[in-house]
Amino acid sequence: MADEQMARSGEVPAVPPRPLDPIDRSIIELLQSDGRASVRSVAEQVHVSRANAYARINRLIDDGVIRGFTARINHERAGQGASAYITLKIVQNSWRTVREKLRELPGAAHIALVSGDFDVLLLVHTPDNRTLRELVLTRLQSIPEVLSTRTLLVFEETDLAADRTALPGPPVSEE
Repeated sequence: MADEQMARSGEVPAVPPRPLDPIDRSIIELLQSDGRASVRSVAEQVHVSRANAYARINRLIDDGVIRGFTARINHERAGQGASAYITLKIVQNSWRTVREKLRELPGAAHIALVSGDFDVLLLVHTPDNRTLRELVLTRLQSIPEVLSTRTLLVFEETDLAADRTALPGPPVSEE
């Protein structure tokens, strides 16, 4: 049960990480640039057998190095034209409670516990500024553990991972 809770919360069990060799690092880099790459393609590009590539990818997944595969979205084209980083100051020792409440927010894309002048950094994407305003003034500020917020509007962003992406195409099978 504890493992399921950790998996849902994004926490990684306290197991020391297994060292990654150059082939593992190459596999990770390839999958970051094209998460749809077939096992055969990965194997050819890192110069190992298909079985070896398959085993390595599965080990990287099992070890929690690769957390999943997802699509990178152009939020503006997807109707989420307003983005903001929101800093939060929270009640001491309330991180886990606040994190769970932030996970439920519509448009929440990234949540980080940080050091410095504030405690939490939250990235949100909303359809427009009115929705963003409602999210901040009504939803965030109604969380009892949130002491204060500061909203930083995103005027323009560059997805560095997307810059490294291979040419788009149809999904590729494991073959």
